[in-house]
Amino acid sequence: MISFELDVEDLADTRFAVSPLHETVVSLRVLRDPSLSALHLPWRRAALDAVDPSDLRLLLSLVSARRTLPDHLTPRPDEFEPRFEAELDRVRRTPTAHVRRDLAAAHAPNDLPEPLRAPDTAALHEAICDVLHRFWELAIAPHWQRMRLVLEADMTYRARRLALGGARLLFADMHPNLRWQDGVLHISKMISHHHVAARGRGLLLMPSVFVHKPAPPLSPDEPPVLAYPCRGVGTLWEAPPPPDLPALDALLGAPKVRLLALLAEPLPTIEIARRLRVTPSAISQHLQVLHATGLVSRARDGRQVLYRRTAVGDALLNP
Repeated sequence: MISFELDVEDLADTRFAVSPLHETVVSLRVLRDPSLSALHLPWRRAALDAVDPSDLRLLLSLVSARRTLPDHLTPRPDEFEPRFEAELDRVRRTPTAHVRRDLAAAHAPNDLPEPLRAPDTAALHEAICDVLHRFWELAIAPHWQRMRLVLEADMTYRARRLALGGARLLFADMHPNLRWQDGVLHISKMISHHHVAARGRGLLLMPSVFVHKPAPPLSPDEPPVLAYPCRGVGTLWEAPPPPDLPALDALLGAPKVRLLALLAEPLPTIEIARRLRVTPSAISQHLQVLHATGLVSRARDGRQVLYRRTAVGDALLNP
């Protein structure tokens, strides 16, 4: 069991944060062990297809047989939602001695797996950071906005619980392994066993779409941080509903909707007019409106101007 002792000042300093780096690192558990969450199997299949095999070997070696991860790869965020790159820069500056210590602690009592046995720890650490960045761009960043919405919805719910019933109500339905009693937050069924007195450092709560149970730092020397499974993860990978074309027609008008649907590829005005069987002048009027509202982009190609649907247009047509 791990426990956090929180006095009145620590409770007053309890806050929430969202960490893109933390989500990237803890997702490696699901990548290694699909039995942790059937909900993430569609994401896992896509990630395995996207990641280079050599990168995958190093990434999976970070997860121990006990599913623990090196603490230094998930530093406590110092703001509500830091950028991934800023968090990774903090990790890159970790002293080499701390890197060796945390890698060994995460895999204890076993030896380090072969990909982590490089004699040059600094070079290994740089390689780990580089592969985490590539993994973020391929497997997490494309879904980050959807993840963020789920995480923020959970924080809104938790903040209301805290306002209505204090710490006791906040932790009551967070997870069965959590128990609040007499100023101490008890986290059961942990590999480590230690007691941490916050002593003015507060408590940082981090909802996560990838953790399957409460996850404090492995080391008792780290300040109190608790990642916990957030609500609503079951909605994360649901297929988006088909566009409501009648509703879009009412919003934009049927001609503009047909034009927007056609512009999944770059096309010149004359070709758009030919496909829709209308005059180029009529098409130009609609394109001016769609371009002014950010739904299509345009670029010159020789004597032609090519139009294409933007990401905003994609989102409108395929919510």
